[in-house]
Amino acid sequence: MKASNKQSSDSTSNYLAGICLFLMFFVLNSIKLFSQNGSAKDTVNFIYYPDKIMVRTNLSTQTDAYFLDNGKGPDLDLQTNNSYKLFLSVDYKFIGFSYGFYPNFFGGNNDEDLKGKSFVSDYNFRFFLGRWIQTAQFSKAKGYYVANMPDFDPDWIEGKDPYFQFPDFKTLQYEMSTSYLFNPKFSLKSITSFTEWQKKSAGSFIPSLIYSYNRVTSKSETLDGKQKEFDIRLAAGYYYNFIIHKNFYIAPHLAPSIGVKFLNDKSISSGVQTVEKETYFTQNLEGGIKMGYNSDRVLFGASLNFNSSSYKEDKTTAVTNDKVYGLLYFGYRFNAPEFISKPVEKVSEKMKM
Repeated sequence: MKASNKQSSDSTSNYLAGICLFLMFFVLNSIKLFSQNGSAKDTVNFIYYPDKIMVRTNLSTQTDAYFLDNGKGPDLDLQTNNSYKLFLSVDYKFIGFSYGFYPNFFGGNNDEDLKGKSFVSDYNFRFFLGRWIQTAQFSKAKGYYVANMPDFDPDWIEGKDPYFQFPDFKTLQYEMSTSYLFNPKFSLKSITSFTEWQKKSAGSFIPSLIYSYNRVTSKSETLDGKQKEFDIRLAAGYYYNFIIHKNFYIAPHLAPSIGVKFLNDKSISSGVQTVEKETYFTQNLEGGIKMGYNSDRVLFGASLNFNSSSYKEDKTTAVTNDKVYGLLYFGYRFNAPEFISKPVEKVSEKMKM
């Protein structure tokens, strides 16, 4: 079984421990730099909200999917049974957190008898430390169905016949990224965490190092498969924020990247075990455009995003994954309560000493 993320034991525990240690080291060594600007007042370029907590809801059409290159027959296009993904986000000063899940409202899962049930949880952490940006993400999904049923059954009727289902197909992803903002007159926070607002149009080159670990497990009566992937890639991103009539903005971005994928696939089919280890060079192109409205308290907007990735399995076979999805968001700023603001201020004061 060879799989690629269409959208992402003891070794896993060691990987998680390494992530935690890296985050602690990065934050402790960078928070001093941030604290020097933590009480900054409004400037000619930015409006700051140092005492405000930003809370947002984000509704996305993004789905979790996997494309499996069979090699001996039709490929498998596996998708989770959801129409929307809901993210709840909280940002304060230089720290942000988001939690994503599939909502049960909107009537998007009325076809569970045909496609089965799906579950997902998505955790995102972000740290803005001076011009450095550090992110960490953990996500897992379970329950997939075969979206390309006509490739397996020409007589299959959409909306009437059930899809092939893989209720025990699971995906697990740990991903981190380290980025650097070159232009000090551009605020990435103004279009991501919204803890700042940019007054004048500006853009910046933002390179990123992205590293992730993915694990895919699949169980059935005749197959028990486990696939592990470690990806590392370097992205050359460029972001621009057009400020329109003081309170409105349009922000496009584009981030091509190249990298390396290390793949370890172990499967047991009908009692026969096979192990494959491969290394691939990868190409990726991400981008999108975001637009919205901002005031001192309320903000809202929408974005359109795309992601295209590919790698060559051999001289004649290339695995490509393309996806386009939209997002709506609504946010509100309110004064930070003392039990949150006081500990943060104490940390900032101590780090200045």
